[in-house]
Amino acid sequence: MILVTGATGNVGGALVHALASSGTAVRALVRREVDLPAELALGDLNDPDSVAAALPGVSGVFLLSGYDRMDETLAHIRAAGVSHVVLLSASAAETGLRDNAVSAYHLASEEMVKDSGVGWTILRPRTFMVNTRQWIPQVKAGDVVRAAFPSVRVAAIDPVDIGAVASLAFSGHVGETLALTGPESLTPGDRVRILGEALGRDLRFEGLSDEEAWAEMSASMPEKYAKAFYSFFADGALDESEVLPTVEQVLGRPPRTFAQWCAANADAFR
Repeated sequence: MILVTGATGNVGGALVHALASSGTAVRALVRREVDLPAELALGDLNDPDSVAAALPGVSGVFLLSGYDRMDETLAHIRAAGVSHVVLLSASAAETGLRDNAVSAYHLASEEMVKDSGVGWTILRPRTFMVNTRQWIPQVKAGDVVRAAFPSVRVAAIDPVDIGAVASLAFSGHVGETLALTGPESLTPGDRVRILGEALGRDLRFEGLSDEEAWAEMSASMPEKYAKAFYSFFADGALDESEVLPTVEQVLGRPPRTFAQWCAANADAFR
């Protein structure tokens, strides 16, 4: 039995379906009743006792970074006899920057998992392709998409592939940190063009200035996180441009392309 936390999220949901499709017993930690191919356990990652209540019979746990009292949650996991934790971290941890709010919480979570006394695998994916959904209002309103950091290339990954890798990590990869990318390194302009092709439309890209990007980010998230992401992409503190072979090595197939993601999600933009 695998316990999946964050089971209604992009990666957790993909993992639940991957495990269920393989015939693996799955228990999903959720805050409310939802339709998933899994046994449901009501709880919250910020409440270690609720996680503990979902652990009987569990051999592996999928965890997310950055939740409250994670040390207590991991202590419960160890006490329950769980043999393997797969942690969803992020490429931000690779910077090693303790003064960057995003990097810091991923690094702290990774360290707690490594020190927990439980077998572990850490996943460090790049930017999610699903983040493209933030363009939906612009695409529905017209043919111009304006986005930040126009020159920054990212090897974005489909969360379906992250979930597939996580599902196989439970049958191996103990003590490994897996950096996960998609198959292409694309700028925002490249992604707008590919999205337009999937929609049969001539979409145009306009890059925001760094000043405009900062204004948007600081208005949409706490300042410490806005500073963190601005540092990553405006100051170049994080490079997500390199395409890595990890997904294909684990899955035995190439990762899904951005064009495939767009084709599968085109209706959301129409």
